[in-house]
Amino acid sequence: MQGLQQRYVTQGVAWLSVISSAPGKQGYVEPAEALDTVKTTKSAASQVLLDPLGTMGKAYGAKTTPHMFVIDPMGTVVYAGGIDDNDSANPAVIPTSKNYVSAVLDAALIGQKVITTSARPYGCHVQY
Repeated sequence: MQGLQQRYVTQGVAWLSVISSAPGKQGYVEPAEALDTVKTTKSAASQVLLDPLGTMGKAYGAKTTPHMFVIDPMGTVVYAGGIDDNDSANPAVIPTSKNYVSAVLDAALIGQKVITTSARPYGCHVQY
């Protein structure tokens, strides 16, 4: 994830990480803890947004963490789903996985049509 963030932020993509977990639920963090996590994970996101009421997450229909959304400059969601086609936690499968987010961003950045506009998201359920 951090590699993708670095790659696309340097190309002008605004990468927002949204934490939509509610207070008292798994995944909830206070602002200071979110800042610490950004540092320890070496996040290259443009911004980290705290959404403890789930307003943004619910508006986009986020079901898992991560649940990826690519939004074009006009505000249209051009992709929603998993980062890739492999829900394994094994990092060894990353090189052979089809990265949907990368494919969508590559196409969008050169003005090509996005082929895959949605895929099954996977990960832990967002705790609204």
